[in-house]
Amino acid sequence: MSVTSVVGTQWGDEGKGKVVDLMARQADVIVRFQGGNNAGHTVIVNGDKFELHLIPSGILYPEKKSVMGGGMVVNPQALLEEIDALKERNISFDNFYISDTAHLVLPYHMVLDRLEEEMRGSEKLGTTSRGIGPAYVDKAARRGLRMGDLLHRERLAGRLKAALNYHNHILEKAFNQKGFSYQEAFNSLWEAGRRLAPYITNTALLLDRWREEGQHIFFEGAQGTLLDIDHGSYPYVTSSTTVAGGVCHGAGLGPGRIDQVIGVTKAYMTRVGEGPFPTEDKGKEGKRLREEGHEYGVTTGRPRRCGWLDLPLLRHACRVNGINFLALTKIDVLSGHPEIKVATGYMVEGEEFMEMPTDTDLLGRCEPAYDSLPGWEEDISQIKNFDDLPENARKYIDYIEKKMGLPIKLIGVGPERNQVIVRGDL
Repeated sequence: MSVTSVVGTQWGDEGKGKVVDLMARQADVIVRFQGGNNAGHTVIVNGDKFELHLIPSGILYPEKKSVMGGGMVVNPQALLEEIDALKERNISFDNFYISDTAHLVLPYHMVLDRLEEEMRGSEKLGTTSRGIGPAYVDKAARRGLRMGDLLHRERLAGRLKAALNYHNHILEKAFNQKGFSYQEAFNSLWEAGRRLAPYITNTALLLDRWREEGQHIFFEGAQGTLLDIDHGSYPYVTSSTTVAGGVCHGAGLGPGRIDQVIGVTKAYMTRVGEGPFPTEDKGKEGKRLREEGHEYGVTTGRPRRCGWLDLPLLRHACRVNGINFLALTKIDVLSGHPEIKVATGYMVEGEEFMEMPTDTDLLGRCEPAYDSLPGWEEDISQIKNFDDLPENARKYIDYIEKKMGLPIKLIGVGPERNQVIVRGDL
């Protein structure tokens, strides 16, 4: 029996889907515990690409259980579209479960997301306009609708009316926008509920039961640590808890139940949207990383900002997550770079910082101090053993391990699920 959490250590897009997909071979249950369809995982199986936005990566294994936890916010229509698309590719949903306490993302959330972002002007956050933030606001304000409400006609009607009264007033009075029709919204939600009803249940109870039965459970987060609402580069963050501690309230499992935490980091850094990025390379090396790494958002298609690995940010992520070991992805993208830079600290107006500042404005003024490591020319995409990697690739991995004081047990050398080097016992 084991309970493992897989978390991203950067601003998302670290390759968590690939790591979870690999680890899922040992798992019985794969759980997503936060976020919505503002993020995505890409998993490539035998050349076929699967882009998952809400559904856990475990869905690609028909014998595994896939769970959407209560900490998520779910757009019912987007979920149904994802289910239909996967079913067309013969993916089974016989072992698929949705928490009855997961909150709903509704059309007015998406409109408000866009309008509020427009109001920020030059101070925009770079949201995906998927309605995630406003849905979490409603959750905290205790006016949100939940998955379980879709199973009860009268309850759904009453809560939807109350929510629409509030949001239509905001849309009409504050933004001079047309409100939403109650009947149209109700009909759409009730129909979605009929289709989703077979999957909606008390998943926290199921997870506890499966753990007691000795089943292996894996938790996958969506966005990375640096987008965490509390521990990220606020306010350029998401609206949920993305760190390992989020498993507890996002899935309903106590903290003493988590046995290990795997931190996923790219061999370099990327970021989508606004906010500070100390090691961003806006020149030819950054463009080269983007093109060779295919760094475009799964959900939005937006080009990712690219730069070099940042050790202060990685130390921060390892600390707040209690990471036990690291998975290093996309190291193959660095092949052919004559020089590989790694940020070891920062300078701000003559003052040295070895840790990530919690002050986001200060982080935005940080000038990184770099170590420079020699690169390698060889194609490493088909290598299966660590000792077969080029010497400089091995030295790069050893360097990160020594700086972090943590082992790197998984090394991604390509996008396919089998393009990975496993070191030691997982």
